Amino acid sequence: MNHDHGHKPDNGGEPRFKAKWVLIGFLAVAAYFLISEHQANFIQALPYLLLLACPLLHVFMHGGHGHGGKREPREKGGERE
Repeated sequence: MNHDHGHKPDNGGEPRFKAKWVLIGFLAVAAYFLISEHQANFIQALPYLLLLACPLLHVFMHGGHGHGGKREPREKGGERE
């Protein structure tokens, strides 16, 4: 009988995990230095970044509301939502 279930040793998980933490650490240090060195520019741009976030959130957050013409017509006499 052949009882080979196809189990293979997973040797690639740990290096990816370490690389992810190294990337997160690098991005955190880079963000700290960008904000600390360019604090005046960052504060001046903050209102524009907030205004830019509004349409972006509107576009990306309405994906789950059923918009886009794919709604089923409501039956007559049915309950309202």
